[in-house]
Amino acid sequence: MTAAAPAYVVDPADVETYRRDGVVVLRGVLDEAEVETARAGVEEVLARPSGIALVASRDDDPGRFFEDFCRWGDVPAIGGLATGSRLPSIAAQLLGGERVRLYHDHVLVKEGGTRQRTPWHQDQPYYNVSGHGVSAWIPVDPVPAAGCLELVAGTHTGPWLMPRTFMTGEARWFPDGTLAELPDIEADRAAFDIKHWELAPGDAICFDFLTVHGAPGFPFAGRRRVLSLRYLADDARHAPRRWRTSPPFEGLADELADGAELEHPLFPVVWPG
Repeated sequence: MTAAAPAYVVDPADVETYRRDGVVVLRGVLDEAEVETARAGVEEVLARPSGIALVASRDDDPGRFFEDFCRWGDVPAIGGLATGSRLPSIAAQLLGGERVRLYHDHVLVKEGGTRQRTPWHQDQPYYNVSGHGVSAWIPVDPVPAAGCLELVAGTHTGPWLMPRTFMTGEARWFPDGTLAELPDIEADRAAFDIKHWELAPGDAICFDFLTVHGAPGFPFAGRRRVLSLRYLADDARHAPRRWRTSPPFEGLADELADGAELEHPLFPVVWPG
């Protein structure tokens, strides 16, 4: 783990916004040099994807939506930012705990012209942890508001909503009818408090694992390269699932019991540094 960067002091009003809405935008979280480091990390992932990388757009999409996960351990640019940037300090302030663990990183790239929408969903039902956590969604390219991640304020208080496969809408994790369905947000967007912003490289949207979110395609000439870093609060515990989680942590259930603290090299304590 690299040495921690000086603490980033989150405005108390932004902490309150996060706790009320389950989402807040923070400007200039990464400085110019760190943005360049993040870009280099994303490009390394694109050139050398892992075995769990996927293309989440259809073959007939004029663009391309690429995702990869859990690269902090083998891509030094991502590992340095995940463990030694201001992000662990920010996560600690938003989560309100004395200790923060890294959960995982997620690289998301929508090429210019991509039609594929990221469907509305919560992250928590796809994960193998319980407790609280925060995601920091950090673009390394300018993002217009019309191409930005969108989040529904207030949904972080729950309940869990039915997770479905993004491409086909199948209920693979829970039987139909066992969880409430997501509302049809697109049918009446004005009925929901949807947050989105125009973002500069290095800005961060920080949101709770239960906050409902989605994203439009990217019908622009440029690219939308994003590094998302995810952190866990003190109350996070291992929660093995009967289904394949996203990302998968193959074999972890053989090492950590259900309900165990996440004392494991995959989830290092990154705050305090």
